[in-house]
Amino acid sequence: MATQMKPESAVVTIFHGDDVYAMTQKVEAFTQSLGDPAMVDLNTARLDGRSASDEEIRMAASSMPFLADRRLVVLTHPLAKLNTPSARERFTSFLDSLPPTTAFVMLIEDTYRNKKVNGEWQVVWDVLKDSHWLMKWTSTTDQKVSISEYRLPTGAGMRAWVQQKAVELGGAFHPAAAQTLADQIGNDTRVATLEIEKLLTYVNFARQVEEDDVLLLTAAVHQTNVFDMVDALGQGDERKALRLLQELLEQEDPFAVFGMIARQFRLLLQTREVLDEGGGLDLVQKELGTARFVAEKMATQARRFSLQRLENIYHRLLDVDEAVKTSQMDFDLALELLVTEINR
Repeated sequence: MATQMKPESAVVTIFHGDDVYAMTQKVEAFTQSLGDPAMVDLNTARLDGRSASDEEIRMAASSMPFLADRRLVVLTHPLAKLNTPSARERFTSFLDSLPPTTAFVMLIEDTYRNKKVNGEWQVVWDVLKDSHWLMKWTSTTDQKVSISEYRLPTGAGMRAWVQQKAVELGGAFHPAAAQTLADQIGNDTRVATLEIEKLLTYVNFARQVEEDDVLLLTAAVHQTNVFDMVDALGQGDERKALRLLQELLEQEDPFAVFGMIARQFRLLLQTREVLDEGGGLDLVQKELGTARFVAEKMATQARRFSLQRLENIYHRLLDVDEAVKTSQMDFDLALELLVTEINR
C-alpha cells in the first residue's frame, strides 16, 4: 500500500489538474526547497514524456545525486507514450524500483468537468479518475507517493484567489477590484498573476488596488478582441484574425495574450463537450463558471468548431507553450504561425 506524504518527502509525486500555472509554480518551490541552487541544478533533470525515451527517463531517475541528498526529475506529459498494458507495466515497475534519493515528479494536465456517467451528470477528473491505471498503482505500491490536485478557481472562488495572490505578492486588493479583475480576465491564473503584479506596481504597493485601477489598466477590450479573433478563426478569416492578434500583442505581454487564447480554446473545448453530450446553456454556464453572457458567446463559437478540431487546436497550443518555454521559437512568431495553422 502506498505511503501518502508531502511532495518534499515522497519518491513519486503526481501533480495533476487544469491549473497548469499552479503546478509549475509548485515545482519551482519544490526545487528551491532542495537546497543550494547551484547543486540543485546539477541534480535536476527536466524531461518531456512525448519525446524522451524510456532509457533517458530511467537513467535520469536512477542516477545517484552528486554532492546532494536527492536528485530531482520532472517529467511533463508522462502518459503520452503509455498506451499499451505492457508499456504501463514497465512504467509502474520502474516507479516501484526508484531509490529514495530520487524525487520523481510527474505533471499531468487534467480537467475537472461535468460528464454524463451512466446517464447522470457528475463532476469528475477527465484523466486521473479512480479507475485510471496509475491511480490503481498508487493504491497498491509500497513506494512513497504524493498526489496533489490543482483546480482552476471558478466563480466567486476566483475573487478570493485574486485577493490571496495579492497578499502573497505583498499587496492588497479591494474585494470589488478583485471581482472586476476576475470578470475581465476569467480564471487563467498565469494571466491573473501578471495583471495583479502590474496593478500592485501601479499603486507602488502603498495602498490596496481599487476597482478604478483595474478598469484603468486591465481593459475588457482585450478579452473582447480575443472573442473577435476566435470568431474570425471560426469563419476562416485569417487576415482579420492576424490583425486582431497584432493589436493584442501591441497592448499586452505575449504571455498574457497566449494565456487568453489558450483559455478561450479550453473553454470552447469544454463547451463543445457539454453540447455534444446534450447539455444546454445552463450546464455550459455551470461547467465554465462564467457569467451568462460569456456562456452564450462560448456556445455560439463552439458550434463553429468540431470537437476534434478543438482538441487538435488545444494540443497545438500546448506544443507552442512548450516550444516557447524551451526557447525554440520567438513568442510573437509562434502565435502568428498558430493563427495561420488553425485556419488550415
